[in-house]
Amino acid sequence: MQGEAIFWPVLVQAGLKYGIYALGSRRRMASLAAGEAKAGQFKIPGGGDEPERSATVMRNLINQFELPVLFYVCCVTLFVLNSAGVAAVLLAWGFALSRLFHAYVHVTSNRLKFRRPAFIAGCFFLGAMWALVAWRLAAGA
Repeated sequence: MQGEAIFWPVLVQAGLKYGIYALGSRRRMASLAAGEAKAGQFKIPGGGDEPERSATVMRNLINQFELPVLFYVCCVTLFVLNSAGVAAVLLAWGFALSRLFHAYVHVTSNRLKFRRPAFIAGCFFLGAMWALVAWRLAAGA
């Protein structure tokens, strides 16, 4: 079936989410082992007393359930409308790569100078994808 290529960037985005889960778990366990934290500090996300190196990863995990949800829906919508052509696939890859870079910056240096433009780029790619959906619907899918 034509258009299936739209799901490769979806798989990358899903893989990123699993990677962030693993990194968060690893950093939390390391914080416990180093005596920097106690298990109770992890009960409430964003409670303020979690060590920064794991709190940043867990905040990124929350990010993976925000904008990417719209991405998943958009990709499926484009596929169903038989509109997952080259432009849609390239935009989907742009989104997935921008999210990879955003996550990398967020869990390493966390420099807003780099993280914010990556986020904005992702918004642009996703917005363009939704514009393709609207265009297709307006054209009489």
